[in-house]
Amino acid sequence: MSRPRLPALLSVLVLAAVSGACVSAGTPSPSPFPNAPRAYVSTADAENAAALIATALQFRGVPYRLGGDEPVRGFDCSGFVHYVFDQHHVALPRTVAEQYEVGAKVSLSKLEPGDLVFFATTASNATHVGLAIGPDEFIHAPGTGGVIRIDRVDAPYWKARALGARRVY
Repeated sequence: MSRPRLPALLSVLVLAAVSGACVSAGTPSPSPFPNAPRAYVSTADAENAAALIATALQFRGVPYRLGGDEPVRGFDCSGFVHYVFDQHHVALPRTVAEQYEVGAKVSLSKLEPGDLVFFATTASNATHVGLAIGPDEFIHAPGTGGVIRIDRVDAPYWKARALGARRVY
Protein backbone atom coordinates (compact mmCIF):
# COMPACT_ATOMS: atom_id res chain seq x y z
CA MET A 1 0.00 0.00 0.00
CA SER A 2 1.50 3.33 -0.96
CA ARG A 3 1.54 6.21 1.47
CA PRO A 4 -0.21 9.51 0.65
CA ARG A 5 1.90 12.30 -0.73
CA LEU A 6 2.86 15.20 1.51
CA PRO A 7 0.45 17.76 -0.05
CA ALA A 8 -2.51 15.48 0.70
CA LEU A 9 -1.33 15.02 4.29
CA LEU A 10 -0.84 18.76 4.73
CA SER A 11 -4.36 19.38 3.43
CA VAL A 12 -5.73 16.98 6.03
CA LEU A 13 -3.71 18.69 8.77
CA VAL A 14 -4.86 22.16 7.79
CA LEU A 15 -8.47 21.01 7.62
CA ALA A 16 -8.17 19.34 11.01
CA ALA A 17 -6.62 22.43 12.60
CA VAL A 18 -9.18 24.80 11.11
CA SER A 19 -12.19 22.63 11.90
CA GLY A 20 -11.23 21.93 15.50
CA ALA A 21 -10.43 18.32 14.78
CA CYS A 22 -12.00 15.75 17.01
CA VAL A 23 -8.78 14.85 18.78
CA SER A 24 -9.05 14.56 22.53
CA ALA A 25 -6.41 16.06 24.75
CA GLY A 26 -8.16 14.56 27.75
CA THR A 27 -7.73 11.29 29.54
CA PRO A 28 -7.59 8.33 27.18
CA SER A 29 -10.26 5.63 27.44
CA PRO A 30 -9.38 2.83 29.85
CA SER A 31 -7.65 -0.11 28.27
CA PRO A 32 -9.33 -3.51 28.53
CA PHE A 33 -5.88 -4.78 29.54
CA PRO A 34 -4.47 -1.98 31.73
CA ASN A 35 -1.33 -3.87 32.76
CA ALA A 36 -0.41 -4.95 29.24
CA PRO A 37 2.75 -3.34 27.81
CA ARG A 38 2.07 -0.51 25.39
CA ALA A 39 3.61 -0.95 21.97
CA TYR A 40 5.42 1.57 19.85
CA VAL A 41 3.52 2.32 16.66
CA SER A 42 4.83 3.64 13.41
CA THR A 43 4.61 7.39 12.98
CA ALA A 44 5.52 6.70 9.36
CA ASP A 45 1.85 5.85 8.85
CA ALA A 46 0.23 9.07 7.63
CA GLU A 47 -2.93 8.58 9.68
CA ASN A 48 -0.99 8.13 12.94
CA ALA A 49 1.25 11.09 12.14
CA ALA A 50 -1.68 13.37 11.32
CA ALA A 51 -3.39 12.49 14.60
CA LEU A 52 -0.20 13.12 16.61
CA ILE A 53 0.33 16.48 14.93
CA ALA A 54 -3.28 17.54 15.38
CA THR A 55 -2.93 16.82 19.11
CA ALA A 56 0.39 18.67 19.34
CA LEU A 57 -1.01 21.74 17.59
CA GLN A 58 -3.71 22.07 20.25
CA PHE A 59 -1.04 23.03 22.77
CA ARG A 60 0.49 25.98 20.92
CA GLY A 61 0.92 28.80 23.41
CA VAL A 62 1.17 26.57 26.51
CA PRO A 63 4.10 27.85 28.58
CA TYR A 64 7.42 26.08 28.96
CA ARG A 65 8.00 24.64 32.42
CA LEU A 66 11.15 22.72 33.39
CA GLY A 67 10.04 19.19 34.28
CA GLY A 68 6.52 19.95 33.04
CA ASP A 69 4.49 17.15 31.56
CA GLU A 70 0.90 18.39 31.47
CA PRO A 71 -0.93 21.21 29.70
CA VAL A 72 -2.36 22.85 32.83
CA ARG A 73 1.05 23.48 34.43
CA GLY A 74 3.22 23.59 31.30
CA PHE A 75 5.66 21.37 29.44
CA ASP A 76 9.35 20.96 28.94
CA CYS A 77 10.39 19.64 25.52
CA SER A 78 10.46 15.93 26.29
CA GLY A 79 7.41 16.16 28.55
CA PHE A 80 5.49 17.72 25.66
CA VAL A 81 6.50 14.99 23.19
CA HIS A 82 5.82 12.29 25.79
CA TYR A 83 2.37 13.72 26.54
CA VAL A 84 1.37 13.98 22.87
CA PHE A 85 2.35 10.38 22.18
CA ASP A 86 0.65 9.23 25.38
CA GLN A 87 -2.64 10.73 24.19
CA HIS A 88 -2.47 8.21 21.35
CA HIS A 89 -1.58 5.29 23.62
CA VAL A 90 2.00 5.19 22.38
CA ALA A 91 4.62 4.37 24.98
CA LEU A 92 7.54 6.76 24.71
CA PRO A 93 10.29 7.33 27.26
CA ARG A 94 10.15 10.57 29.27
CA THR A 95 13.60 12.14 28.82
CA VAL A 96 15.32 13.54 25.72
CA ALA A 97 18.22 11.09 26.10
CA GLU A 98 15.85 8.11 26.28
CA GLN A 99 13.71 9.38 23.40
CA TYR A 100 16.86 9.74 21.28
CA GLU A 101 17.35 5.96 21.52
CA VAL A 102 13.85 4.98 20.33
CA GLY A 103 12.92 4.08 16.77
CA ALA A 104 14.97 4.29 13.62
CA LYS A 105 17.40 7.04 12.66
CA VAL A 106 16.15 9.40 9.97
CA SER A 107 18.10 11.95 8.00
CA LEU A 108 16.95 15.52 8.57
CA SER A 109 16.62 15.81 4.79
CA LYS A 110 13.98 13.03 4.90
CA LEU A 111 11.84 14.31 7.77
CA GLU A 112 8.23 13.26 7.72
CA PRO A 113 5.34 14.36 9.93
CA GLY A 114 5.52 12.60 13.29
CA ASP A 115 9.29 12.16 13.37
CA LEU A 116 11.12 13.24 16.52
CA VAL A 117 13.73 15.94 15.84
CA PHE A 118 16.73 16.27 18.19
CA PHE A 119 19.12 19.11 18.94
CA ALA A 120 22.22 19.71 21.06
CA THR A 121 21.39 23.01 22.76
CA THR A 122 23.32 22.91 26.04
CA ALA A 123 25.73 20.01 25.48
CA SER A 124 27.10 17.95 22.60
CA ASN A 125 24.49 15.22 23.09
CA ALA A 126 20.72 15.37 22.57
CA THR A 127 19.28 17.97 24.95
CA HIS A 128 16.18 19.13 23.06
CA VAL A 129 13.40 17.38 21.15
CA GLY A 130 10.47 18.44 19.00
CA LEU A 131 7.89 16.81 16.76
CA ALA A 132 8.22 17.24 12.99
CA ILE A 133 5.03 18.58 11.42
CA GLY A 134 6.45 18.54 7.91
CA PRO A 135 9.78 18.34 6.11
CA ASP A 136 10.94 21.77 7.34
CA GLU A 137 9.02 22.54 10.54
CA PHE A 138 8.63 21.17 14.03
CA ILE A 139 6.57 21.96 17.12
CA HIS A 140 8.25 22.08 20.51
CA ALA A 141 8.50 23.60 23.97
CA PRO A 142 11.56 25.84 23.43
CA GLY A 143 12.75 26.81 26.89
CA THR A 144 12.34 29.11 29.86
CA GLY A 145 10.12 32.07 29.05
CA GLY A 146 8.85 30.44 25.86
CA VAL A 147 5.65 28.75 24.82
CA ILE A 148 4.96 25.75 22.63
CA ARG A 149 5.47 26.95 19.09
CA ILE A 150 6.38 25.99 15.56
CA ASP A 151 9.89 26.66 14.25
CA ARG A 152 11.80 25.84 11.09
CA VAL A 153 14.42 23.10 11.30
CA ASP A 154 16.61 25.14 8.94
CA ALA A 155 16.45 28.35 11.01
CA PRO A 156 20.06 29.33 11.80
CA TYR A 157 19.79 28.58 15.53
CA TRP A 158 18.25 25.13 15.09
CA LYS A 159 20.26 24.16 12.01
CA ALA A 160 23.52 24.77 13.88
CA ARG A 161 22.38 22.50 16.72
CA ALA A 162 20.55 19.76 14.82
CA LEU A 163 21.62 16.20 15.66
CA GLY A 164 19.13 14.14 13.69
CA ALA A 165 15.72 12.58 13.85
CA ARG A 166 14.07 9.33 14.84
CA ARG A 167 11.03 7.63 13.39
CA VAL A 168 9.24 5.84 16.22
CA TYR A 169 8.23 2.23 15.62
